[in-house]
Amino acid sequence: MSDPAPDAPLPIPSEDGPRADANAAWNGPEGPPAEPLEPQQALAQAPGADQADAAPRPAGNPSPAPAAALAPSSQGDANLPDPGPGAGAALLQLVLGELQQKRQALEQELAELEGRRDQVRREIQSSFAGQSDGIARRVKGFQDYLVGALQELAVAAEQVELVVQPLVVQPSPLDQEQAAAAGGAAGSPAQAPAAAGLFSQDEPLIRQRLDQFLGQPDFYADPWNLRRSLDTATAGLLEDWFLFQGGRGAQPSTGSRNRNALVGAAAIAILGDLYGERFQTLVLAGQPERLGEWRRGLQDCLGLGREDFGPNSGIVLFERPDALIERADRLEERGELPFILVDAAEQVVDVAILQFPLWLAFAPGPSELALEDVLL
Repeated sequence: MSDPAPDAPLPIPSEDGPRADANAAWNGPEGPPAEPLEPQQALAQAPGADQADAAPRPAGNPSPAPAAALAPSSQGDANLPDPGPGAGAALLQLVLGELQQKRQALEQELAELEGRRDQVRREIQSSFAGQSDGIARRVKGFQDYLVGALQELAVAAEQVELVVQPLVVQPSPLDQEQAAAAGGAAGSPAQAPAAAGLFSQDEPLIRQRLDQFLGQPDFYADPWNLRRSLDTATAGLLEDWFLFQGGRGAQPSTGSRNRNALVGAAAIAILGDLYGERFQTLVLAGQPERLGEWRRGLQDCLGLGREDFGPNSGIVLFERPDALIERADRLEERGELPFILVDAAEQVVDVAILQFPLWLAFAPGPSELALEDVLL
């Protein structure tokens, strides 16, 4: 570049400063640039502006709009409109209106859902599922009531005393007369009462066998014959049961299950002499341990083997009275005679057992009952 001529005058800045010079530099042949439009006027003139931008412009003439946009000034900021209180109120009303519409829509949906809920409840109550649910609830309540009632019944049953009180019978006038007559004839020798019942015709044979059992034991006797000896008290017990009770009744226990088995074995031996193989012995004891003691005692006293104990053998062992009664009924239907032995630990004898012609129950003493309670 070449230096300016020395005689040319230097430009003097105007009073408005650099800003006035810049405005003067933008002045062209068409005059000063247009002032910046307000936002409303710019929106109104938007379509015309698009057409003006699309029209061809002369070269070297810059557009006034970009100049105004690129030259922000404090005067342009001062010309922006200030929104008043009316515009804020209108905006608030618009927002509140939208919220109210949403609230109304939610309330309507809530009302529809409540209506559907009520309809579903009515359908459940009228349908089979609803009725079955109601029935199940009633049955559950009745079940709870029954459980409570049964528990109360069990407590009451535990408090009931099951010990049978002794029955005291007052003597009749006829018995008093017989006692007086017996007292008057006290000087005369006493005679043994006559045998009664099923074995009245077999008294000589029964007494002979009992006297034989009082002697020395025969350890090598044939099976089903007594291989042990009896004492006087045991022989008297059997004599009373055969001759005076007629083979149906209870006798006091001898104090142990083995000695009771000895008494039962002696009775079986005598019945074998009377009836042969036409009878079967049924033993009732409530626990397997007691039945085991009975089996060992009878096996030792009668010289039996394990094959002699079973449903088709001479001796059958039972834990429950109903099974024993059913077996005895079948024996009678076949014309055979059942002989029932009831263990001393059985506190109650079933009434159905008393209908059979031959049964012997052992009544335990206080010490024996206490021993059974300790073992249990």
